[in-house]
Amino acid sequence: MSRESRIVAGVLLVLLPTVVIGGVSILSLLIGEPTYMANKLRQDLWRAGHAHAGVLLILSLVVLRYVDEARLSPGWRWVGRLSAPAAAILLPLAYFLSVLTPEATQPNSLIYLAYVGAAVLSVGLLVLGIGLLRAPRQ
Repeated sequence: MSRESRIVAGVLLVLLPTVVIGGVSILSLLIGEPTYMANKLRQDLWRAGHAHAGVLLILSLVVLRYVDEARLSPGWRWVGRLSAPAAAILLPLAYFLSVLTPEATQPNSLIYLAYVGAAVLSVGLLVLGIGLLRAPRQ
């Protein structure tokens, strides 16, 4: 693994406990916050945000195992390295911030960050996949 990928992996591993803290926060809302329990949309979107954060951070770590084997220019390697972590920020932000107030009955315009996150993730995975297909066989 390259030094760059190791640094990104280290940062991701340091950040991963924030997902655990987020889960504990949601649990505390489920147990003791009646306004959270009264808003099904907010529950669903915050649950989705938390799940996407965890899954995409794990995917980010997996991607790092492959990015250095791909036949890509240094710039495209960075796209491969950072697309999944960027999506791990953008998608949950879209879900959390689009229903920030307990009274929200529909997501606000920040929900469109989810489309940006999905596009960033898709581009990064396509770049990495093509780079791996172009890599010399060992």
